[in-house]
Amino acid sequence: MKKNTSWGKESVWGSYQKEVILPNLLRLLKLKKNEVILDLACGAGFFVKEFSKTGARAIGADISRALISAAKNNSSADFYVSPADDLRFLKDKSVDKITLIFAIQNIENVAGSLKEANRVLKPQGKLFIVMNHPAFRIPQESSWGWDSEAGVQYRRIDRYLSESKAKIEMHPSATRLESNPGPAGYTISFHRPLQFYFKALEKNGFSVIRLEEWVSNKTSGPGLRAAAENRSRSEIPLFLFLETGKFPQ
Repeated sequence: MKKNTSWGKESVWGSYQKEVILPNLLRLLKLKKNEVILDLACGAGFFVKEFSKTGARAIGADISRALISAAKNNSSADFYVSPADDLRFLKDKSVDKITLIFAIQNIENVAGSLKEANRVLKPQGKLFIVMNHPAFRIPQESSWGWDSEAGVQYRRIDRYLSESKAKIEMHPSATRLESNPGPAGYTISFHRPLQFYFKALEKNGFSVIRLEEWVSNKTSGPGLRAAAENRSRSEIPLFLFLETGKFPQ
């Protein structure tokens, strides 16, 4: 039987963006007026639009011309069609902060992307990464399970250390925002263990300053499994956050 690897229905993804990801990011980014922040692989520009409200100069870049077109309809910020590993539209040391939100797991050339991020960041600049938690959400290799004897919902992980890739439906965060409500497309998602990201960051001049793990904000309605489902949501994080800084030069 094919495993259900999802964390929930697609209709709740926008809620995660607005109620979990955005408040936590604003708390940790501490954006200041006129700071330059680049949202790399920005999709249809939801976070760029929100960052602009702080007074920061927000810029968005994405490899998809269609998504950048949608982003321009949603915000007056600057947007560029560009892959994450080739930011030639930006000068060296010109950006204060970079965000990579649910994007690094869809980027094949992680090393090249981190190298470019390092190039365009100012000496005291920071890179902020949000991803599906690689320890608990492995495409086609993880699923929810139910132990009827113990009355416990658990997360089953069939593989973790091995890198893999899978064709999956894109999150609505990339395809179903305001001006782009059409059906989702497909993308390649790469699974890599935590050590991959920490090694890649170190090799490209970044050190991890802060790590946080964020859980779902959802609760189950009345039912026999509601308490167990709510407990598992509060214990097994959906999202991993990394704040990184450049090595001193």
